[in-house]
Amino acid sequence: MAKAVAVAEEQPNGIDRLKAQPSRLKDFLTDVRSEMRKVVAPTRQEVQATTTVVIATVFLFAAYFGLVDFVVGQGVTRLITHFTQH
Repeated sequence: MAKAVAVAEEQPNGIDRLKAQPSRLKDFLTDVRSEMRKVVAPTRQEVQATTTVVIATVFLFAAYFGLVDFVVGQGVTRLITHFTQH
């Protein structure tokens, strides 16, 4: 019971939280500005290289899934024709 009372006393009420908002906002914006200074934009060559990798990967996956779809489709078609003609 004493622990619950102590925890309740430590929590700020609505007015205290409202008064702390400008300070919290200022701290947040300071942190954002600090982190944004660390951001480095990629060079044109890096963007072209990663774009090339993404496009090549998409085509490889498309070919793979196209082949798998064709093989499974042919297998299902042969099974259906095998069981329906006998």
